Amino acid sequence: MKIIRTANYEDMSQKAAQLMIDKIRQQPDMTLGLATGSTPKGVYAELIKDHNKNGTSYKKITTINLDEYIGLTPSDHNSYRHFMNSELFDHLDILAENTHLPNGAAEDMFKECERYEQLIKDLVDIDLQLLGIGRNGHIGFNEPGTSFKSRTHVVDLAESTRKANARFFNFIEDVPAQAITMGIASILDSREIILLASGSAKAEAIKQLIYGETNEKFPASALKLHPNVTIIADEEALSLVNKEH
Repeated sequence: MKIIRTANYEDMSQKAAQLMIDKIRQQPDMTLGLATGSTPKGVYAELIKDHNKNGTSYKKITTINLDEYIGLTPSDHNSYRHFMNSELFDHLDILAENTHLPNGAAEDMFKECERYEQLIKDLVDIDLQLLGIGRNGHIGFNEPGTSFKSRTHVVDLAESTRKANARFFNFIEDVPAQAITMGIASILDSREIILLASGSAKAEAIKQLIYGETNEKFPASALKLHPNVTIIADEEALSLVNKEH
């Protein structure tokens, strides 16, 4: 695991974006695995800035997102589809049909999980997967106890996860109780993984990821099984990690 230590959130966002931009220019038809939430928003803003200034093209890029809430239509302002459109896709020259998220409004969630997992396979794996990390170590919406062998599946969201996401909703009661997420095995199939972390609230999780055991009780620890993982985190998130790392 490689660690890139950054000064603050803005520095983290810029360094992660530049790494992604360099790879997109080298491989303009790559498949990008993307994440939602507040952590990657700065990265997406940097990608848009570069696209407008330098013309980096996304016409041949395919994206596939980690997860989506169950029960929200794509047009719902709290859906991850809406988030990705407003925070990134609508500002690039990417083709809408090349941007993929699970359908949280599908009638048959089992079939939707099968469809999405097959899509990942059809794309011949993900070239570069962007991840955040939850305070309890979740990656995607894979909560503690999720099998490292898991593929795309429906998950009951932990109360701590719902509380953390409540800031995006009017009331915590509005936060969906379930989501559809890529499994840990699906994520580990990616050729390269970048994990972002910012702020003191993530310090304990990053400490456990780096120093703790590889254990299904802490989903992010599965990343230790992957040969090409880069953690890009700011000083606050790395405050419990020795500077030698």
